[in-house]
Amino acid sequence: MRTGEGTVAIEARKVSKRVAAPEGTLQLLDGIDITVAAGESMAVVGPSGAGKSTLLGLLAGLDLPTSGEIWLDGSELTTLDEDGRAALRAGRVGFVFQSFQLLSNLTARENVMLPLELAAAPDAGIRADEVLARVGLGQRGTHYPHQLSGGEQQRVALARAFASGPSILFADEPTGNLDQRTGTVVGDLLFTLNREFDTTLVLVTHDHDLAGRCARMVSLAEGRVVAG
Repeated sequence: MRTGEGTVAIEARKVSKRVAAPEGTLQLLDGIDITVAAGESMAVVGPSGAGKSTLLGLLAGLDLPTSGEIWLDGSELTTLDEDGRAALRAGRVGFVFQSFQLLSNLTARENVMLPLELAAAPDAGIRADEVLARVGLGQRGTHYPHQLSGGEQQRVALARAFASGPSILFADEPTGNLDQRTGTVVGDLLFTLNREFDTTLVLVTHDHDLAGRCARMVSLAEGRVVAG
């Protein structure tokens, strides 16, 4: 069944990405074909420079490919402008990044509320409180990022990502800035929330233990899919 008919969440067809560089044109991705079923969890692995984060950004519509088509939740991203892609992501897509990406001048609660408020959710505060409690930070909502540990900041980022109940979650090295013990806690929480929200998960990671918890693994090398 094709994208848009209820079973395919993400599809990349012959996707390539090239960028200009002082030494000439760089081929970051070359002819990528990937299909992710709704509700599936998929890890993208490979060495540094393989194109993992570039692919994640394209699948999420944060950037456009040089050639090829990308479908997200039934819509072709490659036919939309930046505003159109942002509108498609709103309320349907969540993000978790290695560097947390919390706004330093907002409290934990305000960081979680922000995407809900942008989506005009009438119960933004209630939902933020609920999901902060779910990640074990119910008593830390008034704290600013600099008052939180790295693990706590990433839990706030998880709360923010899941607060809007997204159908698709993109996670780029979500445990990459954490020590092993804290990374394990955050990884456990990520997969627990993913099951509870029945979210399609695309995860980029160097951590093969974390990748192994996904239903499927795709390996990239030199911008091409070599396995998965």
